[in-house]
Amino acid sequence: MIIAIDGPAAAGKGTLARRLAAHFNLPFLDTGLLYRATGRRVLDEGGNPADPATAEAAARALAALDTQRHDLRGPEADLAASQVASIPGVRAALLDFQRGFARSHGAVLDGRDIGTVIFPDADVKLYVTASPEARGLRRWRELRARAVVADLDVVTAEIRTRDAADEARSAAPLIAAADAITIDTTELDADAVFALALQQIGEKIAEKPGRVTHVATPSAGLT
Repeated sequence: MIIAIDGPAAAGKGTLARRLAAHFNLPFLDTGLLYRATGRRVLDEGGNPADPATAEAAARALAALDTQRHDLRGPEADLAASQVASIPGVRAALLDFQRGFARSHGAVLDGRDIGTVIFPDADVKLYVTASPEARGLRRWRELRARAVVADLDVVTAEIRTRDAADEARSAAPLIAAADAITIDTTELDADAVFALALQQIGEKIAEKPGRVTHVATPSAGLT
């Protein structure tokens, strides 16, 4: 089974994707890390993440260890990731990696174009979103937890800027797939989001004759 999870920054799609992968015993891939790692490689080399040739070269040289770096989060990394992700050559360079990851054993993948470009035929497509204010607060709390000093208004403004860039880019813009199930997490905690996703996935899989997949019933305390 392939579950595609798309959505804007700090909507909770990564947390949900990890829990679903563990629940269904599927591999998990945070595709955003591929773009963050590509942007970081460009920055390390003193290059401009917005330069197509430089960014594409970094994407093609990407190694698995690059995605395990501890400096892939924060304003600088966020901006670099957004810049390289808008370059068609970068997206093409990373396309085969993403598809190959899931083809053999299935997977849960989260990103911004999984259900529209990478796996338009995914068994389940979820679009996880939330208000910019809620997402800004979450990102601000994440930064505080890492002892990073940040202003909430600035962080929220950066979220809005990233949204605008992702939605306006010509290469695989951020948009919900036509057949995606939208989950708004603005007023929901992680357990409630997980329970809702399990319910939606169960209903979706039930519509596919011949698909044998275990879908557990959400715990009684989760609504």
